[in-house]
Amino acid sequence: MLRSLDIRDILIIDRLELDFQPGLNVLTGETGAGKSILLDSLGFVLGWRGRAELVRTGAEQGEVTAVFDLREGHPAHAVLAEAGFPETEELILRRVNTADGRKTAFVNDRRTSGDILRRLSDTLVELHGQQDDRGLLNTRGHRLLLDDYAGAGALLSSTRAAWRAVGAARKALEQAEAGLAAIREEEDFLRHATTELDALDPQPGEEAQLDDRRRLMQAAGRIREDVSRAHAALGYDGAEGMISDAIRWLDGAADQAEGRLDAPLTALARALTELGEAEQAVADALESMEVDPGELERVEERLFAIRGLARKHGVAPDELGDFAERLRTQLAALDSGAADLKSLQAALATAEAAYDSEAAKLSDLRRKAAGKLDRAMAKELAPLKMERAVFATELDDADPGPEGRDAVAFTVATNPGAPSGPLNKIASGGELSRFLLALKVCLTGTDSGITLIFDEIDRGVGGATADAVGRRLESLAHKGQVLVVTHSPQVAARGAHHWQVAKRVSKGATLSQVTPLEGTGRVDEIARMLAGDTITEEARGAARALLEG
Repeated sequence: MLRSLDIRDILIIDRLELDFQPGLNVLTGETGAGKSILLDSLGFVLGWRGRAELVRTGAEQGEVTAVFDLREGHPAHAVLAEAGFPETEELILRRVNTADGRKTAFVNDRRTSGDILRRLSDTLVELHGQQDDRGLLNTRGHRLLLDDYAGAGALLSSTRAAWRAVGAARKALEQAEAGLAAIREEEDFLRHATTELDALDPQPGEEAQLDDRRRLMQAAGRIREDVSRAHAALGYDGAEGMISDAIRWLDGAADQAEGRLDAPLTALARALTELGEAEQAVADALESMEVDPGELERVEERLFAIRGLARKHGVAPDELGDFAERLRTQLAALDSGAADLKSLQAALATAEAAYDSEAAKLSDLRRKAAGKLDRAMAKELAPLKMERAVFATELDDADPGPEGRDAVAFTVATNPGAPSGPLNKIASGGELSRFLLALKVCLTGTDSGITLIFDEIDRGVGGATADAVGRRLESLAHKGQVLVVTHSPQVAARGAHHWQVAKRVSKGATLSQVTPLEGTGRVDEIARMLAGDTITEEARGAARALLEG
């Protein structure tokens, strides 16, 4: 509910503070007094697009502050939470416009964007007038209005869930088909490559082992001659024979050397032992260097084959095994692809059937609600002197979507037998106002927490019709808060709270002021609306009769 509106230095308003109440609030005044400025100011603080120049002449900046009371569960709480604002029962919106055109917005004294203001405004205020492009005349919102009227929330949720399931199933099928098509394009390559890799069967670490073996075999061929010579030099025909001869000769002379040859003999015996070990080790090495030319060829052939496949497929030699496994997996997917596609196609068909069922239920609910709304509108139009008009809620097929497959449009024929069409194309200004009012009465159930504003929606009607308009506005106000800008005394008399908007001249400047009316002041204002500038006692009597009625 809009609790207060504070306007400073906006157009012809210098300072204005308005405290609104629940129920029907009416604003009256002569044409040009500034009633539309109040709506412009409210629209400005709510982020609506409006006049470019709002700052009062001579002022540095204009400012508007609106205070709203938010009940528990009000949809504005969700917008505030998403924008990072703490939950509160009081919402203060403030917007400043400097003389050079800069605009700054605040929510509960925290700076915010115009987009946040507009999103909040959608949950706070609903404006209706003869140019109702934000509300009931916008055909894009008719389906939503009908769904609210039908109480289709649960069914809409299940339909949206079914639509998401269809989308997920279709995406899975499309991805599988695309993946299978890509594999099919490479089937020949995959089969040839896996056959080639399976035949070679490279093992992790094998390339390094083969390379080491090849290097060793190549080196053995180069050094074997030197090792063979060394082995001969160590053998009996070489060092071993000479040491043996030396031991024999020294041993023969030892008895006559009086012990002087014992140590050399012991050392030579040790040397002969070490020499034997060395000779055996060299012999073993020489034996290991026996290179089979055929084996070297086989090692090189396999090594080059592994490296060639690695280069061909752009992987490291040790990754060939994993690469082959990936190719086998792709081939397995290709071989089982037909069965997988059938499973995914069945899943999509199941999801589409579930969506069709939910969408059909939603269409049926909408058709029933449309009939109910049409009957309710017929009852509402009769007191508004439009009993010959025919209101119809038309449902047409639309492309399937998350909200079903129905297009909804409110149409009207102003006379029996006349062609029907959109409200704003068929109805005249006065008729349109009454259609919109009747439609709003029918569509508004319980208090939604939204302040309804009607801007001269009673224009072009008078007498009993204006009285019917006023009574319907009063009925709407019982469910929440309604603000009405009106020139109709019959409508003004139905208000629970009344403000008069007037111009005054102060120090050569024209300013707008708003005065709350009660008692005789209210009687005089309604009398003025009935009689014009000259208020007679007869007009006052008629005003009292309206207020008492």
